Amino acid sequence: MSVLVYTESENGKFKKTTYETVSYAKGIAEKMGTSVTAVAINAEDHAALGKYGADKVLTVSNDKLNKFNAEAYADVIAQAAKKEEAKVVVIGQSANDKYLAPLLAVELEAGYASNVVALPESTEPFQVKRSAFTNKGFNITEITTAVKVVGIAKNAYGLKENQADAAVEAFEPTLGEEDFAINIESVDKATNKVTIADAEIVVSGGRGLKGPENWGMIEDLAETLGAALACSKPVSDMGWRPHEEHVGQTGKPVASNLYIAIGISGAIQHLAGVNASKHKLVINNDADAPFFKAADYGVVGDAFEIVPKLTEKIKAFKAENN
Repeated sequence: MSVLVYTESENGKFKKTTYETVSYAKGIAEKMGTSVTAVAINAEDHAALGKYGADKVLTVSNDKLNKFNAEAYADVIAQAAKKEEAKVVVIGQSANDKYLAPLLAVELEAGYASNVVALPESTEPFQVKRSAFTNKGFNITEITTAVKVVGIAKNAYGLKENQADAAVEAFEPTLGEEDFAINIESVDKATNKVTIADAEIVVSGGRGLKGPENWGMIEDLAETLGAALACSKPVSDMGWRPHEEHVGQTGKPVASNLYIAIGISGAIQHLAGVNASKHKLVINNDADAPFFKAADYGVVGDAFEIVPKLTEKIKAFKAENN
């Protein structure tokens, strides 16, 4: 019996959030007195999983799985869980993971707890702390099924090195036509950009920037910080920025370490989608903007004066410390 963890990857490379899920799985395994088995689908650098506590890595190599397919991936992970007699399966909370988790829970006849933010309060009974009400509160959820699926919220647990000599074992699941009932024609992704899902820092702009022609200073700040670019819903609706950058309750959720909102007033839907960020900095010339009530840091002033000066100071600081 072991704790099984699904290790999400892209183009053969593990995502940073994967190491957090492995760290979390190790924490549960220590509480339960067992080991950690990772499932890696068409991924490389399996030894890196051992750094964060994986005792075994089941490697799956199958060209049909090069593109994420929730049905097929759920079947692969379920078969691995049954092989390892895993009672707990840990996954992340990316968009793909959230699609995958319910299917996996059905296959395993398991209870599923999403948005988990800490190690189990207790393993018998199995109780976990989850964020609720768009990250405005928490609840303790008890999973009573024999197998449990746990979705760990991004940046909730952090990366914890716990070196283990991960044994690598090839795993060949049985896949049928029903696993590929949904056919993925193609997936187009932006290259050489920090994605909102993986970013430690997100720089976001709103209508206060007055037009798409003024986004240069936002891009400059984001590039200087190594941050992802984002925007509010009205901005994407007006076509100033692509919809893939829209964040908030109706867009992409943000759970970065730092979220910088520039010229965004802070509508309820926007706040709900970014509230999981650990630190929020707001720059707005309206001192009564709702976002200031939710922010950790606030600057009241003209973004067109503040942002270029902020970028200049950061560049100077980085130059002095390199």
